[in-house]
Amino acid sequence: MVEISGYVATPLCGMTLSQLGADVIRVEPVGGAPDRARLPRAGGGTSLYWTGLNKGKRSVEVDLSTTAGRDLVTDLVAGRGIVLTNSDRILPFDSLRRARPDVVRAVLTGGRDGSPAVDYTVNAATGFPYLTGPAEAGPVNHVVPVWDLTAGLYLAVGLLAADRRRQLTGEPQQIRVALEDIAVATAGNLGYLADVQLGGQERTADGNHVYGTFGRDFQTSDGKRVMVVALTKRHWHDLVEVTGTGAVVTALAESLPADFGDEADRYRHRRLLGSVFEGWFETRTAAEIATALDKTRVLWSSYRSFAELALHENPLLHRLDQPGVGEHLAPGSPIAVDGHQAPARPAPGVGQHTAEVLRDELGMSESEMAKLAGAGVIGPQA
Repeated sequence: MVEISGYVATPLCGMTLSQLGADVIRVEPVGGAPDRARLPRAGGGTSLYWTGLNKGKRSVEVDLSTTAGRDLVTDLVAGRGIVLTNSDRILPFDSLRRARPDVVRAVLTGGRDGSPAVDYTVNAATGFPYLTGPAEAGPVNHVVPVWDLTAGLYLAVGLLAADRRRQLTGEPQQIRVALEDIAVATAGNLGYLADVQLGGQERTADGNHVYGTFGRDFQTSDGKRVMVVALTKRHWHDLVEVTGTGAVVTALAESLPADFGDEADRYRHRRLLGSVFEGWFETRTAAEIATALDKTRVLWSSYRSFAELALHENPLLHRLDQPGVGEHLAPGSPIAVDGHQAPARPAPGVGQHTAEVLRDELGMSESEMAKLAGAGVIGPQA
């Protein structure tokens, strides 16, 4: 597969497929893509963000603003048969079909109409910022670029489906994914859009309360915080039992009246119920709470910082020696295939594989590559 992309969604798609066994050739401008310098960076200036999203790929440097550069990459796509890009202007579908009649082209756009947009601008228009953070904070953008991440995985699924259809029919395939569509689809799939259309109340921010059920954070006696969720009747029974609040909860249910076996009632009275449990959490250390909750079905977790997570032993993390960064723990594929999760492989340097790819894929000689490098069509060759 040939990847011409930047930032989060399309690089994530390419890396996901690479971790599943695809040979992904990433095409970058001469000198490297703009997102190679994004924060956070290692001490020497190498972007940890870029290396994190591009592990296991090969990199070639090509100036796509030149006719020779576009022809070169078109030849690569013709050989590989699949191209992934977040630029609708680069290598139009019709020109690729002429080079490869059964080509598969996957394109990410911002707006549905092809207009530019990024995760953070799309999110602002979804309604989700008004549900995020404390009630008094106003719209709060999420920290995780959720639409980028979701779009990357939608792209991967769509690309695999398109390739399968190509294999069955021999016909060319083009798929398009828009960040805007991902956000609207998610709001609809979760029932939020139907709710307001059918007369439901406009939702507002509610801190760490989990919408529609009982779930919230609690502080421990040693100043830590834990998140607790009771989705099912069994979860709720165990939470009431472990905290020794059965008599109080029963009395509340009778006096309100309410049926706390119904998660809608648990959500409706979440603040009152939370105040019942607060005393149990506030008088115990995080370790004591962990010991008690681990014996139940209650869903819970301590809050961790990135530093704590990085130091926590996790079988998904493998020791990786990334050039420009050094040795550190990095995640492999979260997808287990026959019980095996592919370990992390280093991200490529700028144009690291240019000569290798052009020689092996296109049969170019050293003199031909030298001529292209001299004209600035590809990066300088070592």
